[in-house]
Amino acid sequence: MRYFIFLIFFISLTFAQESQKLIIDAKKFEADDQKGISTFTGNVKLKMSKDKLNANKLEIFINTKTKKPIQYIATGKVDFEIYSNGKHFIGNGERVIYNPEKQEYTVIGKGYIKETVEEREIYADKIFINQLTGSAKVSGSDDKPVRFILNIDNSGKEQ
Repeated sequence: MRYFIFLIFFISLTFAQESQKLIIDAKKFEADDQKGISTFTGNVKLKMSKDKLNANKLEIFINTKTKKPIQYIATGKVDFEIYSNGKHFIGNGERVIYNPEKQEYTVIGKGYIKETVEEREIYADKIFINQLTGSAKVSGSDDKPVRFILNIDNSGKEQ
């Protein structure tokens, strides 16, 4: 229980700079103080501001010295909705890893991300996005190449 209070306190500190609440609902919660791991399982729903994530399991790895989250790993039927830099992303995959310090997302296994403002879609086995730099890396395979879908206006009219 002591670890749970520390977890909530330090997660709150991490996101306090933006005055946002992190809310996690799940059927089960476990924490390991020694390893710095908090595990949420069963119909996990994470919400922070307008961002949302749903998964079967969510692990939060905490730096045991600073007590700050260093990595989130969501697995099992993961879907998400993220608002960043004026853009709205929806997506899913088998596994999603988030590094809050670097603001990096990695979607692994049957990955899909749609940027709804410009209506761009990406399908790939591995999708990497850095919110700070705006960079993205996408990997496919011979059997499942990267698929990028972009709506192009060919009407000849200026918008």
